[in-house]
Amino acid sequence: MSHDATDRLFAGSIPELYDQHLVPLIFEPYAADLAERVAAVKPGDVLEIAAGTGVVTRQLARVLPAATRIVATDLNVPMLQQARARGTARPVAWQQADAMALPFADARFDAVVCQFGAMFFPDRSRAFAQARRVLRPGGTLLFNVWDRIETNEFADVVTQALAAVFPQDPPRFMARVPHGYHDAAVVARDLAQGGFAAAPRWEVLSARSRASSPRAPAIAYCQGTPLRNEIEARAPTGLAAATEAAERALAARFGAGPVDGLVQALVFTV
Repeated sequence: MSHDATDRLFAGSIPELYDQHLVPLIFEPYAADLAERVAAVKPGDVLEIAAGTGVVTRQLARVLPAATRIVATDLNVPMLQQARARGTARPVAWQQADAMALPFADARFDAVVCQFGAMFFPDRSRAFAQARRVLRPGGTLLFNVWDRIETNEFADVVTQALAAVFPQDPPRFMARVPHGYHDAAVVARDLAQGGFAAAPRWEVLSARSRASSPRAPAIAYCQGTPLRNEIEARAPTGLAAATEAAERALAARFGAGPVDGLVQALVFTV
């Protein structure tokens, strides 16, 4: 199976492990930030694309007025099923949808929001063009992407640890996809090619990633992301050993008790 296929494969136990381990580890602070930015534009209708297991959706349901309609979409049905299972504080419309072919009428939404999804789009300009198409005049696109992997310490340490486990063919999912779309100039170019005439506003947003032990981030990254697909492709029975190698590397860097690492992202508004 090609990288294009496995990089976007969130199936099996990945959605549940992702939601249980990775969401509280790195996504929750950015979800709260993004939801507050959406609330500030006072939208009547909001579309979320690449909603994953619903961490931003839950925040939107919490901070937006009850009259604001929220539609949350994702390409991966198992991720949406996990999101539905978690639920939201008030009703949300869940729908499977491809960000590059959104099944909505033109000028339908006041805001389109996407948390850490743009990196996964096979054609980002096309996805941005779709977002622009469904936005009403004066509407706003808000999204974030991870900064380079060296500024995201847990992901970097895990990637280096797995390179030692698989020296002939290091798993590079984390560097290639989640942390592979961090150049603001490239993002601005893709937005322009997608039809956004105005230059985006963007800022770097740092946070801390904390866990009770090194095992939590080791499981989060090795078993709760498509990195798992790369590990199992190299060693079908080697997931536990790879996770343990990541855990040892994290303990060597951050200690055997509670761990605390830097995470960093870029937040765009256009």
